[in-house]
Amino acid sequence: MQAVIMEQYGPADTLRLAERPEPKVAPGEVLVRVKAAGVNPVDWKLAAGGLDPLMEVRFPLIPGWDVAGVVERIGFDVEEFAVGDEVFGYVRKDQVQLGAYAEYVSAHVRMLARKPASLSWEQAAGVPLAGLTAFQAIKRVGLAAGDTVLVHAAAGGVGSLGTQIAIALGARVIGTASEGNHPFLRKLGAEPVAYGPGLIDQVRALAPDGLDAALDFFGGDATDASLALLANPRRLASIVDAEAAEEGGHYVWVRPDSADLAFLASLADEGKLTVPVDRVLPLAEAAEAWRLNQSGHTRGKIVLSVG
Repeated sequence: MQAVIMEQYGPADTLRLAERPEPKVAPGEVLVRVKAAGVNPVDWKLAAGGLDPLMEVRFPLIPGWDVAGVVERIGFDVEEFAVGDEVFGYVRKDQVQLGAYAEYVSAHVRMLARKPASLSWEQAAGVPLAGLTAFQAIKRVGLAAGDTVLVHAAAGGVGSLGTQIAIALGARVIGTASEGNHPFLRKLGAEPVAYGPGLIDQVRALAPDGLDAALDFFGGDATDASLALLANPRRLASIVDAEAAEEGGHYVWVRPDSADLAFLASLADEGKLTVPVDRVLPLAEAAEAWRLNQSGHTRGKIVLSVG
């Protein structure tokens, strides 16, 4: 099969297209014929060695954890899916080596769910990692209908999905973003506020009775600002700042979860979750996809089209 590989840690230029063996399919796994693979910052951060202290990494390495595709073959004892099923998922394995930037990827059934019918392959490939990250942070703070939640970086890849999920759950969202992204947030149904000095006063003006929860998808001073606005620190979750846990909140590291993916798919098919796609590139242009993702100047997902 054709796959994008890295033979050592390095920048985008070290990516190259190569012929690789088709992955084996273990019990409890399926083989997915990849239609599209999402590009995320963690892909190039991992390739720079950023996750080396945490995870086993083997070379040559095929990057990519977000996938949308068709079940090509099923392993022993798989009853959840059948050949021909359209699926999407967050394929994060215990060992980092055989990822989604390829014509085929194997995945345990716990990493997959049925693809939302309302989304294209490219949109579906943009959901799993960012959507699961947002939803699992939301669950960690116990967000409920009627709550007022502050979402930091609400217009970003994770934040825009988190904003939509929170609103779908019946919460009121106040979202931080640059001025240029305020119309986008209003379109999603959030109330935008600007980053920087005066943030706490802006939020208090909108929510004089205080916040019920806060979600930090940005870092920086977000933890301190959130704690100043919350009565209960347990209702803060950060995906960036480990200090959130030290202060009584939660530091969230996303996990593959088929039930959570199925919930996100249901929101998409109900018209409550949209996935903007900024750019679709062929597999052979993975290095350019990384450069675009690193630039930070795109709005929406960057996706590799495979099949």
